[in-house]
Amino acid sequence: MRWDGQKDGAAPQQALPGLPGLVRSVRTPEFADVVFHEVHAKSVLNKVAGASPMPFKWTVNPYRGCTHGCTYCLDGATPVLLADGGLRAMADLEVGDEVCGTRGGRYVRTTVLAHWTTVRQAFRVTLADGTELVSSGDHRYLGTEGWRHVGSGDCDRLVVGDLLVGVGGVAEGPAETPEYRSGYLWGVVRGGLTTEPSALDRAERYAAADPDRIEWPVVPGEEWTKGFLAGVFDAAGWCVDGVLRLRTDHPIVDSVVLGLKRLDFDCTVEDGVTRVRGGAPEALRFCQVVDPARSVAALEGAALDTAVAVVAIEALGEERTLYDITTGTGDFVANGVVSHNCFARNSHTYLDLDAGHDFDTQVVVKINAPQVLTRQLRSPRWQREHVAMGTNTDPYQRAEGRYQLMPGIIKALADSGTPFSILTKGTVLARDLPLLTEAAKSVSVGVGVSLALLDRDLQQSLEPGTPSPQARLDLIRRVRDAGLPCGVFIAPVLPALTDSKEQLDELIGRIAAAGATGVTALALHLRPGSREWFARWLLREHPDLLDGYRNLYGSGSYADQRYRTWLAARLRPLLRRHGLAPKPNREATGVPGDGEARWPDGALPLGVPTQRGVDQAQLTLL
Repeated sequence: MRWDGQKDGAAPQQALPGLPGLVRSVRTPEFADVVFHEVHAKSVLNKVAGASPMPFKWTVNPYRGCTHGCTYCLDGATPVLLADGGLRAMADLEVGDEVCGTRGGRYVRTTVLAHWTTVRQAFRVTLADGTELVSSGDHRYLGTEGWRHVGSGDCDRLVVGDLLVGVGGVAEGPAETPEYRSGYLWGVVRGGLTTEPSALDRAERYAAADPDRIEWPVVPGEEWTKGFLAGVFDAAGWCVDGVLRLRTDHPIVDSVVLGLKRLDFDCTVEDGVTRVRGGAPEALRFCQVVDPARSVAALEGAALDTAVAVVAIEALGEERTLYDITTGTGDFVANGVVSHNCFARNSHTYLDLDAGHDFDTQVVVKINAPQVLTRQLRSPRWQREHVAMGTNTDPYQRAEGRYQLMPGIIKALADSGTPFSILTKGTVLARDLPLLTEAAKSVSVGVGVSLALLDRDLQQSLEPGTPSPQARLDLIRRVRDAGLPCGVFIAPVLPALTDSKEQLDELIGRIAAAGATGVTALALHLRPGSREWFARWLLREHPDLLDGYRNLYGSGSYADQRYRTWLAARLRPLLRRHGLAPKPNREATGVPGDGEARWPDGALPLGVPTQRGVDQAQLTLL
């Protein structure tokens, strides 16, 4: 193959000068439109996040693409909710700031990992409560039906009437008037003297500023009431899981209740505790309206159970400088609404890569992976835990034929006594069968081949550039002939496209005939990034299935549990017929007896409602 870009004195290639460790960027005629960015990596042994459901802790990925979908961005003046309950303009955020994000259907604190600007056409989204959100068309907000693009997208475009998850717009805070200061001092004293430094500092400052105005007014005004409630909260208030409470004794309980009602808060009193009704949205509004000195994470721990309707969407007809961030949770709360952020790492924010076209055409190659891995495995801290490869990007993609990184990786793992497994669609693995056979003499070696269907036309449409189904069946035979175990992943099973009894029976029969030692079947997952790509493919190739997929997946990443149970029931007798007992996996839990399938072949369960509430959307889309 011609890799002219690697020669000394070669013409400049498309390069990404900001990529850490970049050696060169290479184009080659054998890989049309693909740019390989060769880097010197500092580490290739990656630990899987503790919350991951995967049955392994470590991975090695010598190749990778970019995993973010597009550049999402907001107007710089947009107020972002900080983890401590404060607000900061989008433009003023900094790396390291702690903001409010979401995880598992609840609000949590998360850290800003990157912050940058871009110039885009601006759109304005107006909500029913009067909140105005200015962003690019690529920006996504979380709706009760899933993530919605403002001005782009086909199946997931935001429309008037959509409900956006959040707590509503920012309430106007108090002015620091003499009345507010007087009310605050009364609240701190009557609520019970506080030891909170921020409250003490404020009380001392207010007392020094207005020594002659510390008196109970005949008719408390609104600003005095705001100060009074802020002082009571600083002295005797708390907020847990979005519920705000004030411990109030008898002499002031009436004043607290009257003050809350004056500011349009509903409350209840029980056992000396006044509770603000309305959950997290009202707790947050309380903090914004009265402005206590103490920091209050009013949303932290609260469920995502409120939403606001979209009443207007308009293109502003002009370009603006817009801002974006990357956070640890992949989202943040801006102007009271949950916003998706870009998943790019710092090095990707100016590479402008995406999960669709760029994932296929911008490949990062860790050319020193074998050497770095060898060094890492020699560490006395390494416990020789199982390492899984192919769980993120395929280590035997076509470029491996040129770079030949896997032989060194296999040798490093085997020499260190580390068990490992490889999952691939690539027939390049056959080249390394002698190495894998030798490695299996000293460590446990697992090989998995991904084969989802036999239809060549459908395979070319879904997975262009991957080996044909027949080539992968041949690979299974070669792996088994080499004396190695070979499991096969029928993944993904596509509802209404590859899940008929005849299709699955033929596929499993061919897999069994090739000598596979086991089969695991997984229904299609639609995680962010792949979800958007697949939706566009489905719209283009099978538009008649769109409504069925919406019903089956709702706003989540996984098919409805009832479909997965049905699929497992369909697979069980087929696997048994061909001598491939099903392996336990989370897709096959709670499998009913054989013959309990209820949905006809080639049809989606259009009449089966899914749980498409806010919690499900948040649990599965982050």
